[in-house]
Amino acid sequence: MTFRALLSGLALMGFVACAGAQTETENDVIYTMADVEAAPEAWRAVDPENLVVFETSKGQIVIELLPVAAPNHVTQFKAYVRAGLYDGTAFHRVIKDFMAQGGDVEATHGADAMMPPLESEFLFRRNPAEVPLSTIGPADTADAGFHNGFPMTTQPGFLAEMSKDGLVESWIPHCPGVLSSARTDDPNSANAQFFLISGRGQHLDYKYTAKGRALKGLDVIQAIKLGPNPDGYPIANPDVLISAKMVADMPESERPTAYVQRTDTAEWAQKLADADAGRQKICALPSVPAVVG
Repeated sequence: MTFRALLSGLALMGFVACAGAQTETENDVIYTMADVEAAPEAWRAVDPENLVVFETSKGQIVIELLPVAAPNHVTQFKAYVRAGLYDGTAFHRVIKDFMAQGGDVEATHGADAMMPPLESEFLFRRNPAEVPLSTIGPADTADAGFHNGFPMTTQPGFLAEMSKDGLVESWIPHCPGVLSSARTDDPNSANAQFFLISGRGQHLDYKYTAKGRALKGLDVIQAIKLGPNPDGYPIANPDVLISAKMVADMPESERPTAYVQRTDTAEWAQKLADADAGRQKICALPSVPAVVG
């Protein structure tokens, strides 16, 4: 993954709030499983088939994948997880307030373990009715919002009526906590390596394939051992991804459960209206809360 040309002007931006079996909002409101049980209609249960647990040398990261945004990249990422090929891989390139890159399967397990590279999925064609957004501003003209808690940037909805297929182009912006796909200078070279955004990363939009977000563990991502400036590598004694598991494959007694706060509520309608009035960008908004337990 080539980052040298992308390193200027980096600064920490945004907020992903998740910690153990609780999370907090911008107002320091603490949510726990008790809140989920008290108001289940305000929360969405995460499908275990799209939930990944990273155990790292710095702590646990829990990631939700979004197949609709990058179906091929999500499928191959799951395949690497299920084959155990991420186990023991290092976070070999880490840049302060930007990202932590890992998943070098070839370096750890050899070239024979590699799957084919993938064509880019920087954008996807979204059906506004089937993949709705809670938008910043009116739905027909908004260019950003949340889908199932994922930050989303998009062409305005009114363009769906003008397009031949009735769809609009959308993508996951590289906000803090987002999981994306590393690659070389070739746009169609993404494979096993991934990176997790620790700070500001929206300059990577349309250039890299984002496929998930951390529901728990932004603090862990930000604590991963840094590499030297400016490129973030090489790293002596780097932090390690000890194991990666699909929650759907874990024994039920050991599975974590995850819930994401719904954004199609009156509370979130007000937050998004305030964001629109203040001309706030999607990555400057607090992350949608998640509870993992």
